Amino acid sequence: MSLREIKPGNRGYLYVNSHPTGCRAEVDRLWQRTPAPVGDRPGPVALVIGSSAGYGLAATLAGLRTHRMRGLGIAFEAAATERRTASAGWYRTARTAELAAEAGTDFTFLNGDAFSDAVKDEAAARIAARFGTIDLLIYSVAAPRRTDPLTGAVHHSVIKPLGADYRAKTLVFEDGTPRLGELHLPAADEAERDATVQVMGGADWQLWIDALLSKGLLADGFRTVALSYVGSDITAPVYRAGTIGAAKQHLEDTARAIDTRLGGAGRAGTVVAGAAVTQASTAIPSIALYTSILHRVTGTGWRTTVDQAADLWGRLTGDGEPDTDDLGRIRLDAWEMAPEVQAAVRTSWEQVDADTVATAADTGWFHDQVGRLYGWNVPGVDYAAAAETDVPWPAPPSAGI
Repeated sequence: MSLREIKPGNRGYLYVNSHPTGCRAEVDRLWQRTPAPVGDRPGPVALVIGSSAGYGLAATLAGLRTHRMRGLGIAFEAAATERRTASAGWYRTARTAELAAEAGTDFTFLNGDAFSDAVKDEAAARIAARFGTIDLLIYSVAAPRRTDPLTGAVHHSVIKPLGADYRAKTLVFEDGTPRLGELHLPAADEAERDATVQVMGGADWQLWIDALLSKGLLADGFRTVALSYVGSDITAPVYRAGTIGAAKQHLEDTARAIDTRLGGAGRAGTVVAGAAVTQASTAIPSIALYTSILHRVTGTGWRTTVDQAADLWGRLTGDGEPDTDDLGRIRLDAWEMAPEVQAAVRTSWEQVDADTVATAADTGWFHDQVGRLYGWNVPGVDYAAAAETDVPWPAPPSAGI
């Protein structure tokens, strides 16, 4: 037992600790927002890579609650120490496992570096022992670096524009009060672009498919999707037209290559999600301001990660092929990319200044959402009470896995 009274340790968007009770309560809130079960029969066997945060967590919760998904989730999280709490994803995974067990689903979690051969081998062994094959693989990984298992080279991703420097408005919370700032990012060089593609592109996704295919672990009719984002023209210079965009393009190219390799035995594609407040998105310059304005514009039309994940599962498990755009991508971002929404966001973006930022953008909402990623600002949580920080990682079932 390690009961502690925890205070938020943060500066702006960066939190160095998390609150276990808050993380638990936030997962419960997301769980309750997902649609009720569609039946009582066991669902598809799925492997979710990146299951502890963002869209990967949302897809895991929706798969478990609504579709009684079986299988394995993979995340890379840190345990608590004498000086620090565990990572937020650690606590979220612990609660997700409890909810999965309460729902009677056969789903467990593996903690490790998904980029490594060792984790791929361990995951394959667990799948083979308990399920034989998998029906679905959801790839939702965001990381700052990757060690290439084939070469041993360590690649570091960067968030930079390509071709020209980027100057834009940005949202700053350094003193706890939102204010408008000015951002300047130099253009990435070719090495930085290539490194970002190695980390955030489709290379690892391809290695996962190769590893599972070589061991005969893909069921007939297998499907795999990777999460992506397109976003607005407003943020395109630092996102879709930047180093991250190059990585996303590689991810989409990889989807087509995997789809070709699977042939008629399976399908592969990418999923374009809408904007969200996630640990990954908060690291992208200007996204905070854009997202805050977008939330003010859309109001009740805002689609959360679990809303979109529920939509994705409906498309993946429905009859026939899911609707795709002209590039073959499943689109979950129609609510964000509607012309009238983007026009309103652009007007606010162009007009917002230091005096109007608090009214033109939902800055308080955004800051609150960032805190919730780490278990802070969650309604109903008594942050003055001591919390148990030493929460165990979910134990695998006694048989099979």
